[in-house]
Amino acid sequence: MTAIILRRFLQAIPVLFIVVTLTFLLVRAAPGNPFSTEKKIPPEIMEQLEKQYDLHGSIWHQYLQYMGKVVRGDLSISTQYRNRTVAEIIRQALPVSMTLGAVAYFLALTFGVTFGAWAAIRHNRAGDRLIMLWALLGISIPSFILAPVLVMLFAIWLDVLPVAGWGSPDQIILPAICLSIPFAATIARLTRGSLLEVLQLDFVRTARAKGLSEDAVLFRHALKVAILPIIGYSGPAAAGILTGSIVIETLFGIPGIGPFFVNSALNRDPFMTSGVVLVFSSFLILFNLIADILYFVVDRRVKLE
Repeated sequence: MTAIILRRFLQAIPVLFIVVTLTFLLVRAAPGNPFSTEKKIPPEIMEQLEKQYDLHGSIWHQYLQYMGKVVRGDLSISTQYRNRTVAEIIRQALPVSMTLGAVAYFLALTFGVTFGAWAAIRHNRAGDRLIMLWALLGISIPSFILAPVLVMLFAIWLDVLPVAGWGSPDQIILPAICLSIPFAATIARLTRGSLLEVLQLDFVRTARAKGLSEDAVLFRHALKVAILPIIGYSGPAAAGILTGSIVIETLFGIPGIGPFFVNSALNRDPFMTSGVVLVFSSFLILFNLIADILYFVVDRRVKLE
């Protein structure tokens, strides 16, 4: 397994290289430059700024300068947040995004599996149809629409939760719920479909024939097999929750990576944008690798290749 993991990490290097390259080139290809302001900057000052941030010369020269720093672990200085390195900003904001993502992932996994199993048990009944309707709405409604609705309901009408901010436990509830709902809905659908299929298998009928209670059949036998698709989905889900927090953090005023990334893209900050994309891409690869390993551990019939 160690050789497989090492090989996957080595395969990730060219993927990250391509992602960072495309991000840097796309940002630099946008009209204008990172130092554009309402007032016209004198040419001599503009030239000094470009030299200071290694943005002078051809785009090829700028790219080589930047990639040389990335290889050494230097993500450069942000052109928008002056005198602050990209690595420093990410170290400050990433724990906030990770905390929000962890809570949202826990909610998605808990409620998704619970509701999916409950719907499978009550197949074709009112509870099953109600949960599947919720799952359909949860998948269909975008976060930027769901967030204002929940804010209006819980923060304005009921006045039980704060509108925005960060620092207290109650301030994480609304953004975590908004972030988790689409993934909880998907997990619920996966759990329901997988469990319905497993409940028809021979080993489940054998367990029932031996006189085991329905709870024992469900939790000790069926759910262990039905959970396999959820493990396969958990890697992309974890990465999706982390990257999806960009929108949620911006809407709720959370000091995570999201606002920095959005502002850097709007202000053509190539270093901040590329640095955040590099971090998120690394997490996507890591989470998918962890999901593959967990799948192999749970079901040894699967070959980890």
